[in-house]
Amino acid sequence: GKQWYQRRVRGDNGCYIPYPNYYYSGRLRPARRNERRTDVPKHIQHPDYWKDGTPLSEIQSRGVGQIRILNEEEIAGMRLAGRLGREVMDVAASMVKVGVTTEEIDDAVYNATINRDCYPSPLNYRGFPKSCCTSVNEVICHGIPDKRPLEDGDIVNIDITVFKDGFHGDLNETFYVGNVDEKGKKLVEASYECLQRAIASVKPGAKYRDVGNIIQKYINTQGFSVVRSYCGHGINQLFHTAPSVPHYAKNKAVGIMKPGHCFTIEPMINEGGWGDTLWPDDWTAVTTDGKRSSQFEQTLLVTETGCEILTGRKSREHGLQVL
Repeated sequence: GKQWYQRRVRGDNGCYIPYPNYYYSGRLRPARRNERRTDVPKHIQHPDYWKDGTPLSEIQSRGVGQIRILNEEEIAGMRLAGRLGREVMDVAASMVKVGVTTEEIDDAVYNATINRDCYPSPLNYRGFPKSCCTSVNEVICHGIPDKRPLEDGDIVNIDITVFKDGFHGDLNETFYVGNVDEKGKKLVEASYECLQRAIASVKPGAKYRDVGNIIQKYINTQGFSVVRSYCGHGINQLFHTAPSVPHYAKNKAVGIMKPGHCFTIEPMINEGGWGDTLWPDDWTAVTTDGKRSSQFEQTLLVTETGCEILTGRKSREHGLQVL
């Protein structure tokens, strides 16, 4: 039981136990990782939090609550950030296989990001130690890349945000590692499908609070649950800003979509109950029952007639990427 889990630390020979008294909800354990990088080239524009971790501009805009309508120049900046974010995601996706560590994926993400003259937005955001989030199995979001090798049957979400010339582009996807069981595949496919349905509802005049009704209605039919603690968000020159976009039904989100609004939808779907809890690293959010969680995310721009997926794949093919 508990004792056995406390001793067994995957990917690090059982000798790395950073939180000896913490009771983990599932089988995943933290592994060692390298120190936070501080070597982003100076010629790349850095966000305001790069040095001390405090996103001052975000904090200052908190009270406003207004949803910004972006002008043509800002929309062009968001299109570029979204396109480059997608390119970095494609690099990360190509790394996913049995035996690769999430830290190796993070290193590839860092290199692909700075090679495109972008700053990796997660790096030192509120002190986050890495350039992307990697969330394995029962991790809902904000998993920290480390030296644990991916195992056959894992699912792993990779969340990428790049900061290019003052704008953030944010997306995430969940990948299969080797042979994933049928229930795991059904979970990942449901999390993908509910995002497509939500995106199809985005148009001028739609209410932000209705996004969650669409997602939860579908997820209920699949026998899964929707995480309530983490929401989609406005994104522009700020990494996270108004609006807040909850993914569950009967939420109290404020606002009506208008052309020029830019935001993410990123439903986190759990195999079991919707509850979440935090590891003592203060980042890694996991399911309270230790069952798996899956997620997909896109950055969206509301247009006159519907929406543009700024982080979408360039090809017409828009299916699940199965690795």
